[in-house]
Amino acid sequence: MKKYLIPCLAIMLLVSCDLSTGNAKQIANKIDKHIYKEAKKGIKKYADNLTEKAQQRIQASKRQPKSLQNFNEDTLIIASIVNNRAEQLLTRTGYVTSYNADLRIPNWVGWVLTDAHTSGINKRKNSQFHEDYDVPTPRATHFDYIQSGYDRGHMCPAGDNKWDAQALDETFLMTNICPQNPNLNKGDWNELEMKCRNWANRMGKIYIVCGPILYNQKHKTIGKNRVTVPEAFFKVVLCLEGNPKGIGFIYKNQSGDKALSSYVNSIDQVERITGIDFFGNLPDDIETEVEASYDLRQW
Repeated sequence: MKKYLIPCLAIMLLVSCDLSTGNAKQIANKIDKHIYKEAKKGIKKYADNLTEKAQQRIQASKRQPKSLQNFNEDTLIIASIVNNRAEQLLTRTGYVTSYNADLRIPNWVGWVLTDAHTSGINKRKNSQFHEDYDVPTPRATHFDYIQSGYDRGHMCPAGDNKWDAQALDETFLMTNICPQNPNLNKGDWNELEMKCRNWANRMGKIYIVCGPILYNQKHKTIGKNRVTVPEAFFKVVLCLEGNPKGIGFIYKNQSGDKALSSYVNSIDQVERITGIDFFGNLPDDIETEVEASYDLRQW
């Protein structure tokens, strides 16, 4: 819309003029007719796009299975840990996290990403990483990561929370952070985060749960507070717009530059590896279908 800004301002100036003085007519004569015409076309195109998008979502909702018609979606991002491990649920403005006090990292972090949340005026540079005083000591601090060789890797991304200043700031709580390979954090993991924002923008709403993967072995730790370094990371994504679909991803905590397709898994497979049950509140018929199969081409 930026290229239509000046023409639109010209139109607004015409509307705001006092017609009784005759100034509106004088100003209109000075406006380039071509710019005026292009502005009208641009406004109409923008309005048509909004209308088309709204109609697509209305039609998609009509195609949903009957079992989802009156379904409460609020609990979808709450995952259930199958194996025995420490857990403290923390509800934030933009996400929910299951924090593990033994490991000093989250078990999982879940949030709803909507079209409206894919952008915003709040800037990441205004936030800093900080301790979460809602959890017991010892707990992760900024200093644990200094010269560790690992980035402070966001689970719920800052980029998904620019819509609200507090939501953005809370993504920098250390209970939303894991030690992450710098190349992975800035590379393939970041690409998946951007892809999720693109999906939310096109589909209207998606549900995301992500977190660390800890295999059955002795884990590396960093810092004075012995923050656990995961061996890998997972992310599962669910969309209920139109025909419900789900997809999972697994990334080893190491450098790499691969296509998105090389990380794809079914949600069932991610559940087997992590010992976490995702989207368990879905109607059984829908859960079985979306967790067993996946097709990246549908996304």
